[in-house]
Amino acid sequence: MSLTAASRVVIVGGTSGIGLAVAQAAAATGAQVVVGSRSEKSVKQALAVLPENATGHPVDVTDQASIAAFFDQLGTFDHLAYTAGDDLVRGLISEYDPEQAHRFFDVRLFRALDTVRLALPHMNPAGSITLTAGAAALHGGAGKLLGSTIGGAVITAARSLAAELAPIRVNAVAPGIVRTPLWSGLPEQARPEFFEMAAKGTLLGRVAEPEDVGQAFVALMAQDYLTGNLTVVDGGSVLR
Repeated sequence: MSLTAASRVVIVGGTSGIGLAVAQAAAATGAQVVVGSRSEKSVKQALAVLPENATGHPVDVTDQASIAAFFDQLGTFDHLAYTAGDDLVRGLISEYDPEQAHRFFDVRLFRALDTVRLALPHMNPAGSITLTAGAAALHGGAGKLLGSTIGGAVITAARSLAAELAPIRVNAVAPGIVRTPLWSGLPEQARPEFFEMAAKGTLLGRVAEPEDVGQAFVALMAQDYLTGNLTVVDGGSVLR
């Protein structure tokens, strides 16, 4: 189902970083785009940079009633992208904090599944769902314990949902390191060196920009014979 002016695309977590890039890429096709985020201020800021075919509403993915109300006001739509996620958590097993790990998994996995469940009654059966994993799931690495684990969980969840929800298509995108606000936890002076080192770990010599990943989401929406698929947007880092 190629995206057209008649298509309706919903991006939960669509007001910054990868989510906003997905919204921009989808809106560029002429599709009707709806972005959702916990902060009403963030929604307004996103709509200020999106074209007129985009709208938005606050939604708190940690609150089932908020998610249900969000979808109830939208009516029927074709494509759902879930890109919500709090700041990245990196660390060794010696630094493992169960409560921190649970919070990290909560928004990125458990609430993603809740969002899918509550979206289904409103979805076009010829549409699609795209979840957000991570390339760390394919190669792991010291300090990537939680990121690689949750990425693997999202990938297998997408495959199981693809089998369960057909003909609705379910896929996942696994980005590598992307230059987004999620890295704001790093000291500002350390970020250029971090991105430079990460770029050397790719085949293309650069880290991803949000737009690179946004295009992958829209491609999966438009390709109506792909389901249970994983698209890795990492510049070839898994091959290094």
